[in-house]
Amino acid sequence: MRFESIHDRYNELLKDIKEYFDISHNSIHKARNEIKTIEFHSENLVVKSFKIPNIINKILYSFFRDSKAKKSYQNSIKIIGFVPKPIGYIEFKKFGLLSKSYFVSENFEYDFTIREPLINTNFLDKENLFKAFAEFTFKLHEEGIFHLDYSPGNILIKKEDEGYIFKIVDINRMEFKTLNLDERLKNFSKLWAKDEDLETIVKEYAKLSKSDESSCVKIALKYSQAHKDRKNAKKRLRGEAVVD
Repeated sequence: MRFESIHDRYNELLKDIKEYFDISHNSIHKARNEIKTIEFHSENLVVKSFKIPNIINKILYSFFRDSKAKKSYQNSIKIIGFVPKPIGYIEFKKFGLLSKSYFVSENFEYDFTIREPLINTNFLDKENLFKAFAEFTFKLHEEGIFHLDYSPGNILIKKEDEGYIFKIVDINRMEFKTLNLDERLKNFSKLWAKDEDLETIVKEYAKLSKSDESSCVKIALKYSQAHKDRKNAKKRLRGEAVVD
């Protein structure tokens, strides 16, 4: 067993995390990994349970790489202002190899993800929201934060009277470096945004970065279309319907 938390009071929770997770019926996402909400001493928390890795990854995560749970925690600590507050992580081993791992954070009570305004043409205050999102992304990039899965479901938004609060999740895959303009604009490609929406976002980003608007829009649209083409090509191979 290996764990780390932001405060000793959470060590009890981490050591008993399997029990807390199993008895919770509040599953908010279940696919390769599962995410549930739990209550601990009147705190509403989110627990991400990572899938048990295959034998090769068990060896890799046990001896050569940090687990996804540990990376999620450590990355959250690095960028604590941009994510739901991290609480801790824990790893369990079986026969000396990684078996189960969990990452715990606060439950950020968001109103919607960036997906909703991207797919709903009648979404209220869309233009201002997209400009606020451009500013949030610019701040991320200025801090040298490059989210490798900057996709709609990983961008949470809470609406408040004075504007919008953004938080990013699923942050075990990140890079920390000085980003050039090309990399910054490519980071928008996984949004699967309509061209006109992406143009609104990128024009605001260009203003903030003091870059040429038309050039930025052209680059961002190129990367966005390339991403869509790759994904749709894979869908065709699997016999699935493509998405514009």
